[in-house]
Amino acid sequence: MKAVLFVCVHNSGRSQMAEAFFNLLATGKAKALSAGTNPTHGVDPAVVEVMREVGIDIGGNRPKALTPEMTEQADKVISMGCGVEGVCPAAFVETEDWGLEDPKGKPIEKIREIRDEIKARVLRLLEAADRS
Repeated sequence: MKAVLFVCVHNSGRSQMAEAFFNLLATGKAKALSAGTNPTHGVDPAVVEVMREVGIDIGGNRPKALTPEMTEQADKVISMGCGVEGVCPAAFVETEDWGLEDPKGKPIEKIREIRDEIKARVLRLLEAADRS
């Protein structure tokens, strides 16, 4: 696995955290990108805050629109828990869905839980890739 694409609707929270953790933890062995079908104007400030708490600054990141080229270049596509049939941005490709809660509007404690779950899943993804 050399390229992973994390997708969600707005590309402002979960997928941004997953991209950042993956790129840090993969130590250059693989690369992640994140995108959404309806990207918002910026990364959620609360998400930026909880990532800074663990030493990762995503404050300069910008949400990106999902393109067919992104999915073609990815070895693996992971959706972040879109939750609505037919609305999931990656429904047209084979994906793995992590079913994560959207951090938007959640208390900071809940966003930390979502962040920590994303990190744990990224670590498992990288471990599985190392075994194959």
